[in-house]
Amino acid sequence: MKIAYFDCFSGASGDMILGAMIDAGLSPHGLRQELKKLRLKNVSVRVKKVLKGGISATQVVVEGKDEKRHSRSLKEIFQIIDRSWLEPEVKEKSREIFQRIASVEAKIHRRPMEEVHFHEIGGLDSVVDIVGAVWGFDQLGIDTLYVSRVNVGGGVVKCEHGILPVPAPATLSLMKGKPVYSSGVEVELLTPTGAALLTSLGSEFGRMPGMKAERIGYGAGRADLPHPNLLRLIIGKQEGIAEREKVMVVETNIDDMNPQSYDYVMEKLFSMDAQEVFLTPILMKKNRPATLLTVICPSETLGSVIDFFLEETTTLGVRWREEERSCAGREIISIRTRYGEIRFKMATWGGKVVNLSPEYEDCKSLALKNRVSLKRIFEEANRAGMIFRESRYKNLSRNRK
Repeated sequence: MKIAYFDCFSGASGDMILGAMIDAGLSPHGLRQELKKLRLKNVSVRVKKVLKGGISATQVVVEGKDEKRHSRSLKEIFQIIDRSWLEPEVKEKSREIFQRIASVEAKIHRRPMEEVHFHEIGGLDSVVDIVGAVWGFDQLGIDTLYVSRVNVGGGVVKCEHGILPVPAPATLSLMKGKPVYSSGVEVELLTPTGAALLTSLGSEFGRMPGMKAERIGYGAGRADLPHPNLLRLIIGKQEGIAEREKVMVVETNIDDMNPQSYDYVMEKLFSMDAQEVFLTPILMKKNRPATLLTVICPSETLGSVIDFFLEETTTLGVRWREEERSCAGREIISIRTRYGEIRFKMATWGGKVVNLSPEYEDCKSLALKNRVSLKRIFEEANRAGMIFRESRYKNLSRNRK
């Protein structure tokens, strides 16, 4: 699987993202040809090599020849995208990103979305940055994009609403739930367009994943700063565990709850999209027997799980941590046996079948229907499963040849 990592040690902007993509191998000619589909006669894209902090990088400059408009509304931006000759997928994703920016701007400034305007050569540079990045992401063949903690900068920034703190309110709203920090430099490092692209295209934020780097690109920012004003893009293949995900592990110790309540607790937690719920007998202080209640859940349900623990159990405290887990691919298949069809839970890892388990209820039903022992049904199921695995392995080997 091809993955990429944005190292945002100096924030990110739309032009820096495009520059990093081009520096990592995206064709400037291909980008210009794609942007021609926007049918913007007065807009051009200039690509040049620059040095930032002694590091060679690519800088992208969007220019508007004879452009007299100072801003455009969301409706006008949508009209440009809709009447373009872009592929439907690029149109849809670009509209979605503009909609997100306009939505947070409208909420912050208490304006209808129709009154939100995009600036910088009439808002056209944002169109180029967003459409170009969406198209470039697909062209580079990136399956998953990871993003580092983002340096947002500091100080204040001047915009149409006056003097605002950095990060700008819209930028911060777009980054809600994502890891950000400031290195202390008093300049806007992360722009709303940069934040919208990172959070729309990025799947995970945090540390760099294990990967074999194949291409590295640097996108240059416009300002000269005490540190290299660059956005680094690393593209490569994921190394090690491919099928992994981040989960939250939530735990609490309980020694004073009616044991009959655990059935209710587990049922409710599973209805809240908990991935796993289990109980472990433990000894607490003074050797009191107790129960460790553990829940594994997605990060987005952490808040509701904590609320449930404190409201529905007798615990007075909850602890949690983020972990990574790997899961084999799972699929339910049906295999015909001499006694009838049996559903199997098939687990795959790295393209290979690593486990094939017959469904108990199907085996039980066939045992009763055929008036044979359950043991015999399981033996037949295992035999049919072995034949299935061997035939699948032969087909896979033949396809590879």
